Amino acid sequence: MTVLTTDRLRLEPMDSAHYAGLRALNSDPVVMRYITGAAETPDETRAVIERVQGRWRTVGYSWWSFLDRETGELVGAGCIQHLGHDPANPHEIGWRLWPEHWGKGYAIEAARRMARFAFEELDAPLLCAICDPDNAASARVMHKLGMRYQGEESSHGSPVSVYRVERAAWLAGQAA
Repeated sequence: MTVLTTDRLRLEPMDSAHYAGLRALNSDPVVMRYITGAAETPDETRAVIERVQGRWRTVGYSWWSFLDRETGELVGAGCIQHLGHDPANPHEIGWRLWPEHWGKGYAIEAARRMARFAFEELDAPLLCAICDPDNAASARVMHKLGMRYQGEESSHGSPVSVYRVERAAWLAGQAA
């Protein structure tokens, strides 16, 4: 399982050692407002960790827990996975952070590192991301990552804004 690092973060594959931090993160109504709209139960958090660990074993990537490199505090989580968990679909990138860490650059720092992993290690041809149309903060991170708005679609019965960046465009943006 692949651990990624940035200047301030250590991205560790999600596991049971992160349960308490993930349980708190995924049950916070402010964090979950644009994701599911509802807090996870303890059993749901455990099930998520088990599913994620299974994906790490079978495909070699999934969700990471974002840990502050100085304090070890869990500040968020993020992923590289296939849309709909179907390998025939493009790769998706996503993230969530504790509200007290919003606006500090952690989301883009982690997203850039995860994108680099997807494009350089997995040789993904493109990355997609979705967000609630009202989630301007995530849309800003997607733009900073070089992603371009593709339009609105429906996901699980709700409207979502769709963004994408192709590998060549992302690599060219990194060289600039």
